Amino acid sequence: MGSVALENANPTILNVSELPSHRQRRRQNEGSANKDGIRDLLMSKPSYSLDPFYMSDFSDTDSEDSSVEPIDVHEIYDLIAPISDPEHPLSLASLGVVKLEDVHLTSPSDLSNPAALSRVLVELTPTVTHCSLATVIGLGVRVRLEQALPPSYRVEVKIKKDTHNNAEEVDKQLADKERVAAALENTNLMAVIRKMIKPCMEQ
Repeated sequence: MGSVALENANPTILNVSELPSHRQRRRQNEGSANKDGIRDLLMSKPSYSLDPFYMSDFSDTDSEDSSVEPIDVHEIYDLIAPISDPEHPLSLASLGVVKLEDVHLTSPSDLSNPAALSRVLVELTPTVTHCSLATVIGLGVRVRLEQALPPSYRVEVKIKKDTHNNAEEVDKQLADKERVAAALENTNLMAVIRKMIKPCMEQ
């Protein structure tokens, strides 16, 4: 970030032993969402152009297997835990920004119904209550989940209650699909998000 002073120069870093263990399960359908482009996923409109950055297919195979067990909160946590903080060369998990207990999943009662949607809520805990990068971090988490989860999952990213001075404004920005899509048109912002998500691709 150049010579700009860090907002939190000495963040609390969790010991690896304190973090939930990564189960490292590769899903056969994980790559299906990537092929549609992040803007299509966010806006649900086929008119949006495809972003080459989101063309990567992280699945092990292209075959569709209906026997694959449902995704759970542990897997969702594993998808976002390695994301790098914009200020520090540390993961969001090691900084306590994302925590397993703050990943919530609501699944439909009838999983065989193709129109049924699962809903994911991730609550973020910024390292400082005045963090100006909270929106960027939220975008990185949302982009990662939108690209990795199947289209039947709806993602919401919010700031955990009483952890940020401007949580309401950050939440509003992260919930607005049009504002999110517009932000992803910003070249500089996209460069930051690419760097944040890069560790996820190396898992």
